[in-house]
Amino acid sequence: MELEFITAGRIVNTHGVRGEVKVLPQGVEPDLLAQCAPLYVDGRPLSPTACREHKGCLLVKLQGVDSMDAALALKGKDVSIRRESAPRPACGYFDQELVGLSVRDAATGRDLGRVEEVLAYPAHKIYAVRGGPDEYLVPAVPAFIAAIDLEGGTMDIHMMEGLGTHEN
Repeated sequence: MELEFITAGRIVNTHGVRGEVKVLPQGVEPDLLAQCAPLYVDGRPLSPTACREHKGCLLVKLQGVDSMDAALALKGKDVSIRRESAPRPACGYFDQELVGLSVRDAATGRDLGRVEEVLAYPAHKIYAVRGGPDEYLVPAVPAFIAAIDLEGGTMDIHMMEGLGTHEN
């Protein structure tokens, strides 16, 4: 199932007195989010008139949000982008698209659970797989990921010793 909207961040605060908001990107790189227009807040399209990166966040001026009070009313709200019009991330997938995929052992086809969350770390992302015989923290690197099939709803991984949280 293809998602129409991708949650790409959260408005965490205001900035200044002219209605700028501070957006913390979630599952999307700040430079990719800065290229997206319009941004959707509560399902309502808002066009950014200015956007700049600042300390890992984006400072965004949204059309129609012209005061600190108007910006403050948006604090805590999720920011979404339309999947079809957004530039694709370098890896080819948005994090939100991977959540819920069924994970299998590439060698045996054994079901290992589902991707419950995507954790971002400085070196690379980690896929938290739960709901199967064990819990797995799978590095999002080619050595571990055999295939991802969004249409089929599956992710095949190369199992390596010590990947699970419990020893058999």
